[in-house]
Amino acid sequence: MSATTAPPAWAASDPYATALRTGRGPLFLRRADGWLLPLEVERWCARADAVDRAVLDRCEGTVLDVGCGPGRLVAELAARGRTVLGVDVSDAAVTRTLTVGGQALRRSVFDPLPGEGRWGTVLLMDGNVGIGGDPALLLHRMAQLLRPGGLLIAETAPLDVDERALVQVVDAARIQVAGDAEGVPAGRPFPWARIGTPALLRLAARAGWRAEAQWTSGDRRFAALRRRAARSSAEPPKRTAVISSQRPRKTSADSPVADR
Repeated sequence: MSATTAPPAWAASDPYATALRTGRGPLFLRRADGWLLPLEVERWCARADAVDRAVLDRCEGTVLDVGCGPGRLVAELAARGRTVLGVDVSDAAVTRTLTVGGQALRRSVFDPLPGEGRWGTVLLMDGNVGIGGDPALLLHRMAQLLRPGGLLIAETAPLDVDERALVQVVDAARIQVAGDAEGVPAGRPFPWARIGTPALLRLAARAGWRAEAQWTSGDRRFAALRRRAARSSAEPPKRTAVISSQRPRKTSADSPVADR
């Protein structure tokens, strides 16, 4: 992992930034074969809902929200008086998080971050377990960020899938035209992953994490993992192929925020 990571191309794409500024979609992740994953822009830009609040009730100590988006979870935790920081590679996401009353930094999770090794809880919500397209590498990074015994809460795919792909952010205008029409904005492809709870738990067990809980609320699924100190200095896993699929595709002074 490099000391400084440039924001991925999609972070500055017009559809994504526009959607976050306006709070409206539709917006999608599009795979090379045309498959579309709807992104829940309206929910992300609203206040934390009952499902979100139940997740936040499980948080321990200081909280780092990775891929915080427009900041609904950061704002909710801040309103509760919790020490919380959001990180996101999107300027629009960080701006909106600050606007709604949260703290956020524009930074990749793979860049140096405040309070590494001291966070009580790290959140990977809204599918952010797919960041970087390599869940094994991301789990290793989470172990570096958390204190020994710290808690990782991840929102997983609603299906039992384990896949990697190159995707791009597109809006309704892009999917209504054939190919990549000039003048219709879309982000360049970037690696992403979709992983369900069973696959994540298998991967986590191999990496030395302890499964704390798993649950379903409506059509959303979650898993909580506990960091084990013995894995904190382990070498990062080798990167998996950018595009692969293992399953058929289914349609105080110690405050981490103080370090900047």
